[in-house]
Amino acid sequence: MSKIPLSPETQMLSFAYNSADHQGAVKCPLFQTSTFAFNSAAEGKAFFELAYGLREPSKGEEMGMIYSRVNNPNLEIIEQRLRLWDKGDACAFFSSGMAAISTMMFTFLRPGDILLFGSPVYGGTDHFIHHVLPQFGIRTLMFTSRDSEEDVLALLNAAYPGESPSFIYIETPGNPTNNLIDIEMCSRLARSFSQKGKQCLLAVDNTFLGPVFQRPLEHGADLVVYSATKFISGHSDLIAGACVGSSEVIAGVKAMRTFMGTMLDPHSSWLVMRSLETLKVRMETQAQSAFKVAEYVRSHPKVKDVHFLGFLKEDDPQKKIFDNQCLGTGSMVSFNIVGGEKQAFDFLDNLDHFKLAVSLGSTESLAEHPATMTHVDVSSEDREKLGIHPNLVRLSIGLENSDDLIEAIERAFDCVK
Repeated sequence: MSKIPLSPETQMLSFAYNSADHQGAVKCPLFQTSTFAFNSAAEGKAFFELAYGLREPSKGEEMGMIYSRVNNPNLEIIEQRLRLWDKGDACAFFSSGMAAISTMMFTFLRPGDILLFGSPVYGGTDHFIHHVLPQFGIRTLMFTSRDSEEDVLALLNAAYPGESPSFIYIETPGNPTNNLIDIEMCSRLARSFSQKGKQCLLAVDNTFLGPVFQRPLEHGADLVVYSATKFISGHSDLIAGACVGSSEVIAGVKAMRTFMGTMLDPHSSWLVMRSLETLKVRMETQAQSAFKVAEYVRSHPKVKDVHFLGFLKEDDPQKKIFDNQCLGTGSMVSFNIVGGEKQAFDFLDNLDHFKLAVSLGSTESLAEHPATMTHVDVSSEDREKLGIHPNLVRLSIGLENSDDLIEAIERAFDCVK
């Protein structure tokens, strides 16, 4: 009988850890240390040669522990485990989602390069792209989920005739409106832009759906990036980010991480290890509740439009993208309330059970107003173009009973005049 490969949710409980090596401890201990002792000077030399990429490892050789800015047992275990979900060769964890995004971009972008990016994206990412990268001579070009492959090429030719991007970055589904961008289309564009000696890479922010409900590497992405604060950690008690990809690509990201000092600390790594064990069951339960909540919201007379992946119509081009690259609808629901900012605020201020807070993907349900909170720094022109209107409300559905959440939403609507 052939051995069936273990599923990721099974491997989250034990992969890359042997209790026999740690006095039988069922759970991995916390390695709260800054530095590690070498057995010999020769061993220290060998570890540093590998850490700095001065030579290729010998067959079966692995780099040992050096310093927690470079590596740490807790950090390495969660990197080994998360990569299994995305079927990547390697993974790097960071001190925040923005640390992951900025370190990744500074690894592959140089002054004069062009970053092609899809929008909408998280507000912090939008600020970094529009206001930080240009200070380093990096040019940018935005497209939206409504743009076809031909549209993107036309935009590029109009903005930078005769030039090609060095990096493509998309967030799909997009925050806060759940817009989908075709990963395979972007992969084709990246390959067409790659030149001899200069590869154009595609990175996908998979925070809203992944890694349970979407696997971008399987659709041609080179990198998957996460705000691991969200579903991956899922308890609103730590800040983290992550990148997954090939060994070669992640090696470059880790080298930049070492010298920027953006790695995740041992204690947070230990907490992420705990969270990975329940990732699938949490995300599936949240998605089931979100569907019930979205159905109620859609039926309410004080709601104009609901942005939820479970409601895509068959003739909508977004439905074709969803069917091809998504494995579930997730638990993010946004909607336009009838009225404007005042009505949105009235709803939010009277909403029980939901915490009025930014972030998402945690055990507790959260509600926020994107136009004045997470996306307040996005230009008014872009907010209008991307549908981030004053009457837009975003909900992140947690693990509470869905009937209780619906009752709370109903009471909040009753307070909206």
